[in-house]
Amino acid sequence: MALQLYNEQFESRLLLGTAAYPNPEILRAAVRKSQPAMITLALRRQGATSAEHGQGLWGLLQELDLPILPNTAGCLSVQEAVTTAQMAREVFATDWIKLELIGDDHTLQPDVFQLVQAADILIKDGFKVLPYCTEDLIACRRLLDAGCQALMPWAAPIGTGLGPVHEYALHVLREHLPDTPLLVDAGLGLPSHAAAVMEWGFDGVLLNTAVSRSGAPVLMAEAFAQAVKAGRLAYEATPVVPRHSAQASTPQLGQPFWHYPDYND
Repeated sequence: MALQLYNEQFESRLLLGTAAYPNPEILRAAVRKSQPAMITLALRRQGATSAEHGQGLWGLLQELDLPILPNTAGCLSVQEAVTTAQMAREVFATDWIKLELIGDDHTLQPDVFQLVQAADILIKDGFKVLPYCTEDLIACRRLLDAGCQALMPWAAPIGTGLGPVHEYALHVLREHLPDTPLLVDAGLGLPSHAAAVMEWGFDGVLLNTAVSRSGAPVLMAEAFAQAVKAGRLAYEATPVVPRHSAQASTPQLGQPFWHYPDYND
């Protein structure tokens, strides 16, 4: 089943960032190999007409012909985030925005208090807001109350590649918000991390550093794309619940069926 965000459907459940690639050719190849649902970029850092390694990023994005998800990376206040989002809408002709509002320069942890305020303003202004947030259940509920229809909780601080460090909290979030699209954003370092959160029932992942700073970004982009698909397929297949005692995988000759652990009288 396709990923649905704000009543729009996407075939892929992978979103891919565009920063810190060795050169535009590698970025182009990584995007084409992984075929993400959307590609993200920060207006404040890049600009639509800036040149990176001698080639305008905007021209490359147009060539890739994929939906663009601008983000408000680097914003530290509500007004700064709102203004950046409005600029991005004018430049890229899209109502989509990944809302980032940072509260700590070291960890780049989201300021969830200001995040809710900014989300409320942008939702009322017609934006389709995907807020980068922590895995805190209460903060996520406040974002939903503000009108967000999807959330992007982190797995770990941006760029660390640690994978899901608060597994229990992510499970709680998924359990208590069963109908909300949840895309894990930040902190994933390995394809196995992506496969794991997808197996837990998360709806997608957003990646940048794990791909762009790897030794072979094109191969890593492909690996993550396959991991996301595999994890989702495993979730939809309803995995066997782990058992703490051994169980025969095939019936034993002569053993009555009522001796099997799954038999209920």
